[in-house]
Amino acid sequence: MFTDLSWSHMLLVLVVALVVVGPKDLPKLMHTMGKWAAKARGMADQFRRSFDDMARQSELDELRRELEELRNTRPLAGTERAISDALAGPAVTLDPRPAGSPEAPSERAVATAGAGPVEYGAPPVDHDAPAEPVEPQEPAPSGHEPPPP
Repeated sequence: MFTDLSWSHMLLVLVVALVVVGPKDLPKLMHTMGKWAAKARGMADQFRRSFDDMARQSELDELRRELEELRNTRPLAGTERAISDALAGPAVTLDPRPAGSPEAPSERAVATAGAGPVEYGAPPVDHDAPAEPVEPQEPAPSGHEPPPP
């Protein structure tokens, strides 16, 4: 407010006010001037607060509009529906036969199909059965060995 006034300018204004108003009425004048300045500051603060409230209210209205628009359009509604259908639907099997056919694999077979490596053509191994002893075999003669004496 008084950025352009130096201390010498302020001293000059006070001396002129003292001469014009007089020493008796100077404190009353200063008190009245202080009240007016406080009222002016209060009005400026109230104006600034109301302006900030209007700006905040307009931002909130814009956000409400965007939120309502998102609720109406629901861009992920198709994805949500596809996920819920997939979770609620039957389990997918790789067997081309219908589920009710007599050749269809059992539920346990379908559930354990991916349990480990599968060797095609090899008989299934029963890990609970006792192991059979294996007899050592003689190596087959190769063509490079000398004949026995």
